[in-house]
Parts: sequence; C-alpha cells; structure tokens
Amino acid sequence: MARLIPEALKARIAELPETPGVYLFRSREGEVLYVGKAVSIRRRVSGHFRYYGETFSKEGVMLSRTTRIDHLETAGEAEALLLESSLVKQLRPKYNQELKDDKSYPFLKITAEKYPRLLIVRRRKADGATYFGPYTSAFLLRQAVERLRREFPLRTCRTLPKKVCLMYHIGQCGGPCEGKVADEQYARIVRELTAFLEGRRDALVRTLSRRMKEHSAAREYEQARAIHQEIQALSSVPSPDTLRRDPEPALRVLASALGLKEPPRRIEGFDISNIQGQEPVGSMVVLIDGKPARSEYRKYKIRTVSGIDDFAMMNEVVGRRYARLLEEGSPLPDLVLIDGGKGQLSAAGAALKKLGLEGRLPLVSIAKQHEHLFLPGRETPVVLSLSSPALKLLLVLRNEAHRFAITFHRGLHRKAQLGSALEAVPGVGPATRRRILSVLSPAALSRTTPEELARRTGVSRALALRITRAMAGRSAEGAS
Repeated sequence: MARLIPEALKARIAELPETPGVYLFRSREGEVLYVGKAVSIRRRVSGHFRYYGETFSKEGVMLSRTTRIDHLETAGEAEALLLESSLVKQLRPKYNQELKDDKSYPFLKITAEKYPRLLIVRRRKADGATYFGPYTSAFLLRQAVERLRREFPLRTCRTLPKKVCLMYHIGQCGGPCEGKVADEQYARIVRELTAFLEGRRDALVRTLSRRMKEHSAAREYEQARAIHQEIQALSSVPSPDTLRRDPEPALRVLASALGLKEPPRRIEGFDISNIQGQEPVGSMVVLIDGKPARSEYRKYKIRTVSGIDDFAMMNEVVGRRYARLLEEGSPLPDLVLIDGGKGQLSAAGAALKKLGLEGRLPLVSIAKQHEHLFLPGRETPVVLSLSSPALKLLLVLRNEAHRFAITFHRGLHRKAQLGSALEAVPGVGPATRRRILSVLSPAALSRTTPEELARRTGVSRALALRITRAMAGRSAEGAS
C-alpha cells in the first residue's frame, strides 16, 4: 500500500521527530480527523500509513482524507497522554472513539472534613477540598495510596463510626472516632501528607526515619533496613524545594516555553473566589525572581458584577490592577498568570486590550484539570511535564493566589454573618454594627469581654453585655 502514499505526505512523515508527543491528521479543509499520541511520533504515524489505500477499513478511509499532519512534542509519554485527551475532548475528531467520552484522569483528594480522608476521585469539585494531580494511571495511583495510608494514617470510613475498625488495628488509621489520636496530631498528619503531595518529600522522610529508629530500638533490623532503602530512594529524587532555593533555571525554562525574550522577573497571578455569587473577591499575588513578595499582594472586592460570572469578575480585577499601574506610571510585570482556562484568559485579555496593553503584557492561564497552559491566540495548550520546575513555579503562584483569595473571601463572609448576628441584638443598628466591626475582627469580638467592648466601641455596658452574650450563644451553636 505504501506506493499509494502521496509524495508530500511521505516527505512530511520523514520530517517528523523520533520523540514523544501528539499528532493530528487533517483533511484538505483543515478539519481535524484524528488525534493520537506516541512515544515516537514518526514511527507511530508511519505505522498508520501501512493501511493507506484500504477502502474497507475505517483507518484506510481516514488516511485517504488526510492531506496534512501536524504534531506537538511533549516531555514524555505521560504528558502526551494528557494532551491527547485534552485535544480530543476539545476538537471531537470524527475518527477518535476511545477518548470521546467524558472519562477523566484520576486525582487525589484530601477532603474538607474535621478529620479529612485521602480519596481517589475522577473530577475536581468546588467543595473546599484539596486536590492533587491529575495522574495518568489509576492502577499505579491506587498502589501509591496504599503506601501513603501506611505512612499517613488518615481515616478511610465514609461516616465516623463509634468504635475503631480494622484500619486502626493494622496501623492505617489513628482512630479519631474514639479519640485515639489528638486533633492537633491528626491535623499534623494532614499537613505532612499535603506537603508530600506538593512535592516536599521531607515530610515522608521524617516519618520513615522515626519508624526506622523504632524498628532499630526493637532490634527489628530487617524492617529498619527496608525503610532505610526507601529513605535513600526518596532522597535521590530532586525536591521542589530546590526550585525555591534557586528559581533561575525554572524562570529560564518558563521563558522558553512561553516564548518570552527574557526570564520573567516579576510575575503577577490572579484568582477569583465566590460562593454562589456571595461576597465575591479577587486576589493578586506576586513572585519576584521566583519568590513570593507578600508586601505586593492586593485584594479586590468585586464592584461591577452581580451574580455568578467568574469571567466578568476576572475582567474587572485585571482591568482595575493595570489601569492603576498606568495611571501611576508604575512598571508593568513581565508576565501575568490567570487561574483558569480559555474563558478566564479571554476575559483578562479583553481587559488588557481595553487599556491598550494587548501584546505589551505577556499573559498565560493555567487550567486546573490537567495543569495545561493557555496563551492568547493559540488553539492548543502548552503542556509542561508535571515535574517541570517551570510548571511548579507557576503552581506555587496559582496556589498562593487561590489561598489569598479564599482567605479574604472567608473573612468577608464571616464578617457579613457576624454583622447580621449583631443587628439581631436589640439596640444594635447599622451604624453601631459598622462601628463595632471597624474596631474588632470577628475572632476578637467572639473573645472580648463586655467591659472591653464598651471601652473600645463606646457602646453602653448593658448593650455590650447583650452583644457578648449573643456572640457566646452563636459560638456554642457553631460548635454543636
């Protein structure tokens, strides 16, 4: 069949690289017929064309319509797998079947419960939980979770039982249901697990070192030796902490990946936080030479958008930030990172265009599902390895923007709830409520005495007593 292949396609196949990546078969009209992944793009595409000229097979018919072959190189096969899935879902090629459904790659989830659990899930949700991934193999991920549960014994039960179960007796749960583990100790295990999943392997190394010493003290030398080997294996893997100590290589890789002339010294990242449109806020955080510059962070209350419209909110916040810089004559950043996909990127780009900054201010967004990067005017994402220092740098910024926005949003939400509770107290009107909240934070108000409240806000002692009693009752209800 090979003699039937047009010379132009033969030449194109010969040009393809022997590297991992994704390839696209296109028709004369430019329609994407098929998207595939490969360890070697050239070998995989050549394999397809063994069927060129067949009229009785779907592959032969597809190849007869193919007049152009595009390709995108990736860092490895796993990255190619993720990019293939993304492109198939986005482009819906006629001849792709296996990836046309809504199957997604697995994530790890640490739930937002009093005693969090570690779960494998297929989708992210806006439920306050912490997600890690995606991971390319559910089988390998299940194996990893079994290992993690031995080192970080969190509960696995859906509903907290009244008595400890088998997982406690085999050392894979601390037993919070019976108070076998203190709340602070359980929280520490969660923090260490989070640190490890974020790439800070020191947390697991500390846990393993403690267990190794316990086995040695008990003269269980075989177990101690096995754990020592695990520690050596973990220690041989470069930690993302290296990125924090020396971000220069990551900045250079990032500049190359995004087509920047110079490594971005100042990067500003944006995120939006709202729950059902209530108390919506935006955040802007900053990395300078790869390190957080917290004094440069900014908070934004959304002013012009009502209802749930993250795109419009992003447009407002980005527009306000750079309108202010232009008005002040302040220098612009070297790169702007938007938390979100193409919609958020487009909204931010529209704000920059309105200010005359389109093309002057480099812009990139990072989509949560696969941590792909999107650039204005580019159809396909930039896919960096999940272990890439450049991607980890952007994730540090994205996560910091998210944390800063969530913290601000929760503070406003608590303040709003507290304001409503205050106005329910006889004798407290809007003016008194505003005066109290301008002096005391929600946390401080819940701890204050009637005397201190009266002294600091000027209300009568009788009113201060009614307020502190109401706040005490509110705290008791929240704890029950």
